[in-house]
Amino acid sequence: MFKIILSALTLLFASQVTGAETRVGKWTVHYSAFASTFLTPEVARSYNIERSRFNGLVNIAVTDANGVTQQVNLSGEGKTLLGTVRRLNFQTVREGDSIYYIAEYPYRNEDNVLFTIDIQGPQQGGQFSFRHTFYTD
Repeated sequence: MFKIILSALTLLFASQVTGAETRVGKWTVHYSAFASTFLTPEVARSYNIERSRFNGLVNIAVTDANGVTQQVNLSGEGKTLLGTVRRLNFQTVREGDSIYYIAEYPYRNEDNVLFTIDIQGPQQGGQFSFRHTFYTD
């Protein structure tokens, strides 16, 4: 369900949702960042996410060469242009065979954030970064 909602959000709100993929070692990493208000109250409640115009989400899924989601350990941080650094606390979401990692990120209007994410698995590890600007509703 979460995957379907995120896909719909990416299509509907492409201007305010960063969604992309990158390679880290042999993995493909799918990532997005968006305002928590894009989630319905029911979905937010089911994942214990605070819906607020000042609360964003970072969503990450890691797949192998066959497209199978991987169980990994994630850590990371977001850094604004003013130098404010906030650690990301990821929670694991499992839906069937899919595994997603989500972290909440508080922001203010037009915060431009550089996210740096560390991924560690049993056979490999690595890091990637992406930038996203959040806007309040």
